Amino acid sequence: CTFGQGGYTKKILEFPNTRVIAFDRDSESIKVAIKFKQKFKNRFEFHNKKFSEIDSIKLPKKINGIIFDLGFSYSQIKDKSKGLSFNHKGKLNMKMGHNKVSAHDVINKLQAKDLEQIFKFFGEEEQSKKISKIIINHRIAKNVNTEDLVKIINYSKKNFTKKNKATKVFQALRMLVNNEISELIIGLSKSSNLISKNGIIVTVTFHSIEDRICKFFFNK
Repeated sequence: CTFGQGGYTKKILEFPNTRVIAFDRDSESIKVAIKFKQKFKNRFEFHNKKFSEIDSIKLPKKINGIIFDLGFSYSQIKDKSKGLSFNHKGKLNMKMGHNKVSAHDVINKLQAKDLEQIFKFFGEEEQSKKISKIIINHRIAKNVNTEDLVKIINYSKKNFTKKNKATKVFQALRMLVNNEISELIIGLSKSSNLISKNGIIVTVTFHSIEDRICKFFFNK
């Protein structure tokens, strides 16, 4: 969890007598998974599912390790249709797969207070209130796209020195759209019931919110 471009899977399968069951909600990963299946046959299995569905398939009785590689891949950032990068222009998206709403829906439909809370809690954005108010004002004229959002954030944080001022807001939107917190918590909880005795659960985190959840889980 997640398969991505198969980096972890490839390394694990280099060892004989190993088997990998891979999950990824992004349907683009299916293309890479097909090549792995052709090469490794019965040693590799792929499911286009989310973390929370880790127990929805028939699993072997003994699972020695479960790896959670969180965040997104470089290939997803490069995919303009996903709208994950603040360097791309166009409609906001950020859907990783199996989603009900997009970042466009969030930015252009929610109220200022809701946006403020999203930016604050999922992105730890210091200027969440200011950014939210400007977004609402901008929406009066037209829908906010990726380029508009970046300009709004840069204007709101013009005195900040961070190179990419939009990082926290984009992180917050991506986490909300993909229910990343819920997916992680449910995935970890289910994994604790699936892992064999003396098995290992590994999490690779990329920001403090994920990190705190994982530390809390393992401490408990």
